[in-house]
Amino acid sequence: MERLKQQVYPRWLELAQKFGFEKSFEHFGPYAGAGIKVRLIDDWTVESSMALTESNTNYVGTHFGGSLYSMCDPFFMFLLMRHLGEGYIVWDKAATIEFVRPGTGTVSARFHIEPSEVAWLREELQKTKKLNREYHCEVRDEEQKVVARVAKVLYIRKLPVRG
Repeated sequence: MERLKQQVYPRWLELAQKFGFEKSFEHFGPYAGAGIKVRLIDDWTVESSMALTESNTNYVGTHFGGSLYSMCDPFFMFLLMRHLGEGYIVWDKAATIEFVRPGTGTVSARFHIEPSEVAWLREELQKTKKLNREYHCEVRDEEQKVVARVAKVLYIRKLPVRG
């Protein structure tokens, strides 16, 4: 029996194959333009960072809010897609960002999914087939002060088996 697959945009596949996961972001427009750097900490954790530069500075000289959000956008989705694998769909459904203090200098955010979370999702999706799950991260400055808080709601679905 053939399973449906979640389709990954061909440009991402091309970049990842050519440069690897971390370096692919340096060649992806929104990340390259904002100067966002990505680092895979381990199989379950990703970190993004962004120095304050002319290309990501807002009208008052601090980090542009859109760039702060952009550096947080895809990573919970990526981690879940990676660990759930084929047979599941993971989509961003909603997001909020709370700006806590002006971001200056280099800011960073860390994204982590526990293996137990993936196991729970697999078990729950055997019963419900789809669900929404909320994940949180904080953007911090060089002194570890919170600059922004991001909440992401992901839609996660088990795909039916096609025969």
